[in-house]
Amino acid sequence: MPAALRILLYRGDGQVAPWAEDLARLMPGVETVGWQEGETLAACDYAVLWNPAPSLLPQLASVKAVFLMGAGADAILKFGDALPDVPIVRLGDAGMAVQMAEYVAYATLRYFRRFDEYEEQARHGLWSPLPTYAKEDFTVGVMGLGKLGLRVVETMRGFGFPVRGWSRSAKDIPGVDCYAGMEALDDFLRGTRVLVSLLPLTPETNNLLDRRRLATLPQGAYLINVARGAQVAEPDLLTLIRSGHIAGATLDVFRNEPLPAPHPFWEEPRITITPHISALTVRGEAVRQIIEKITAIEAGQQVDDVVDRSLGY
Repeated sequence: MPAALRILLYRGDGQVAPWAEDLARLMPGVETVGWQEGETLAACDYAVLWNPAPSLLPQLASVKAVFLMGAGADAILKFGDALPDVPIVRLGDAGMAVQMAEYVAYATLRYFRRFDEYEEQARHGLWSPLPTYAKEDFTVGVMGLGKLGLRVVETMRGFGFPVRGWSRSAKDIPGVDCYAGMEALDDFLRGTRVLVSLLPLTPETNNLLDRRRLATLPQGAYLINVARGAQVAEPDLLTLIRSGHIAGATLDVFRNEPLPAPHPFWEEPRITITPHISALTVRGEAVRQIIEKITAIEAGQQVDDVVDRSLGY
């Protein structure tokens, strides 16, 4: 490992000091540099970014790789041809998978055990046990079978739910019914009682869950979206919830964030809203992962989680 690597740290919110401290502690001898609008970036070996300013991108042409501070790549890939022709590496897990599994498990169990209905009863002083659902009728369908999706699949299987998965390319997961490609999506949806989206946002997944596809879910299905809000046609979801076809939804992501104050989702009691907190980056784990990959690159080795720009993730 060269003794004097220079790493650019940039976040759109300016909160880079903790990242610099962790890098200095875990990678002695590294030099971290910052950048502000209007400055000319000094030569750097690597860049670690989140929500970069467009004017920064042309100055990254000479770095060996760009590392993202999260698992999603859509926020940087939207710049298209303005991106430097260097590898872009996203976080593979970094402590996010277990958080995502916790969130999905909570949302699923809240619906399955009818806790949302018991909460409403309690507000009105009602004591009225409800019929229980049969677990075999509660298939959980996970869209997106990467590292985060696989942890969710494993967790829900651990609770004894039937689990099926859908992904762009074919997967083989023991004990899980796997579907692949757009031609199999309707079949996947027809047998899914709790639909969980963990898909990356790409042109193909934008508005993927529109009225027709959401209506393909069985009566009384439930939606959990922890991926990207733009994958769901929000007016269509609201219509299907109000019609009773969709029983409700737990949503952590939205097309516009923060969710605007007058948005109708706020007024719909069958929609549970959280402010994009389902899986937060664990900075210490993220920094360790970035350091491991920088070390591998410096040793001439290949690293995983390199973004395929043609796929969008």
